[in-house]
This record gives sequence, C-alpha cells and structure tokens, in this order.
Amino acid sequence: MELVTVGSVAFDAIETPFGKSDKIVGGAGTYISIASSFFKKKSGIVSVVGGDFPKDFLAMLDMRGIDQQGLQIKEDEKSFFWSGKYHNDMNTRDTLVTELNVLEKFDPVLPEEYKNPEFLMLGNLAPDVQLKVIEQCERKPQIIAMDTMNFWMDIAMDDLKKVLKKVDVLTINDEEARQLSGEYSLVKAAQEILRMGPEFLVIKKGEHGALLFNNENEVFFAPALPLEEVFDPTGAGDSFAGGFIGHLASTKDISFENMKRAVIVGSAMASFCVEQFGTERLQNVTQEDFDERVREFVNLTQFDISLV
Repeated sequence: MELVTVGSVAFDAIETPFGKSDKIVGGAGTYISIASSFFKKKSGIVSVVGGDFPKDFLAMLDMRGIDQQGLQIKEDEKSFFWSGKYHNDMNTRDTLVTELNVLEKFDPVLPEEYKNPEFLMLGNLAPDVQLKVIEQCERKPQIIAMDTMNFWMDIAMDDLKKVLKKVDVLTINDEEARQLSGEYSLVKAAQEILRMGPEFLVIKKGEHGALLFNNENEVFFAPALPLEEVFDPTGAGDSFAGGFIGHLASTKDISFENMKRAVIVGSAMASFCVEQFGTERLQNVTQEDFDERVREFVNLTQFDISLV
C-alpha cells in the first residue's frame, strides 16, 4: 500500500454560530483519508470503530479506494464520540462531551499489505500508538508525516519526543508550536522543533494561512482563502493534512518546491471542508471545483512589482 493513514474514525456532534449538527461521522482518520483520496486513488486506513458505526459510510470509503483491512470493528462496543461548541470567532471551542469508547484501548495492527508504505500519515493519536505503527513498518517509508496536539504535550511529552525523532513532517497549529518549543516567535519555534527530528514543519494558523519550514532555513507562507461562509471548522486541519500527503503520494516528489505545492493543495481541501458540516463537502469536491479553488489561491498571492 503506497499511502497508509492512521487516525480516529468517529462520531461528532457540532454546534457553531451558523447551526448545529446531529451525530455525524468525523475523526482525523476519516477527514485525512477522504481528502487524500481525491489525489491518491488507492490507500489504506488503520483505525477502530464500534458496531454502531454506519456500514453505508464504510461502503462510501471503499468506493473512494480507501482499503479497510486495517480498520478494526468491535461489534459489541461503541465508536469514539466527541461533541463541541464553537465560539463566534470560529477559532476557539468548548468540548462538551468526550467518550473514548473503542479508542481507549486501541492497539493498531498493520496488515501485511500495509507494512511497506511509501507514505505514512499519522493522525492525532496518543504518541505511543503512533510509535507502535512506525515500529510495525518493515522499512522506513519515504515520508512519515504526523499530527499531534497540546493534550499530548501536557501528558505524554517524553513519548511525543520519541515519535518526533522518527518522522519527516510534523503538522501542528501555532499555539501547539509555541507550547512544544517554548518559544513565542514562530521562526524560533520552528527552529527548535526541527532540531527534535522532523525535516519539515507545517504550522497551521487557521484563517491566517500556513507556514512551511525545513531544516535548511527555507520558509514558505500560504494564505488562507477568504470565504464568505464558514459553517464548521472541525476537520479542517485533518483535511489539510490529507490534501498535503495525498499530493505528495500522487506526485512522489518530496522536494521543498513540491512541499510548497502540497501546502496549497492542503489549504484548498481545508477550505472545502469548512463549507459544510462534517465530511459532506469533501465527499462532493469535483476536479473542476478543485482547479478553480487553486486558481483562487494563485490569484490571491500573485502580483507584479518593479524594484527600479
């Protein structure tokens, strides 16, 4: 399997200033896999769900070329569930309910077909779970990318640092970058984090875009696309990660120049994600939609200037 994603497949219930959803499918692994499937037509997912998870949704994943040999189904248990309410700025939120259920004792197992991936995307999970996945790979993937969050920095920093030594790309937001590094300046934060192991670092800044750094002191900034309406930011970061790793896996080019393109691709997928609740918008992105969205990013940043 060329691309393997590890992450939660779960239920969410979301309230924003624009409305609220009932219980809908979410989870980092879900968003990453759907976004990456737009670019890579065959991939695998490693996760766990309960017997309550809708079979028609699994059928949709299969239709998109997302192999489920690595998806454990615990028929007598319940799927992970998270509920949250976003504030008016859509950047901050309150967690209302967290029910780990099957995720509490999740022990990832890579099927034989998954043990030599060219590209491995580790969604936001406990660092010891991420490490278990890496250790099951029979050889080093071309790229190991991972996401994490401040919760793991609070309770599992030592394990997190062990994982960071083994990955090539880390994607986190600006608040997490500052916490992980102990630096307020994002440039200094990036330098400190890159010394921990990754060769590339993506710092996501929500509505303010994303920064890409490498360990040769190169920096790239991509703005976020101004949108008329943002209904639900849940999954935007994971959709970014899916577009990012999907582009790399489809082009097989891991140069810094192509990483820049991957940041734009990821930003485009994230911009689709926020337009509707859950994964609905991602599932219906067409090639025409995507091409137009990328053109909007190009027009947003392209200009002529004379230095004479």
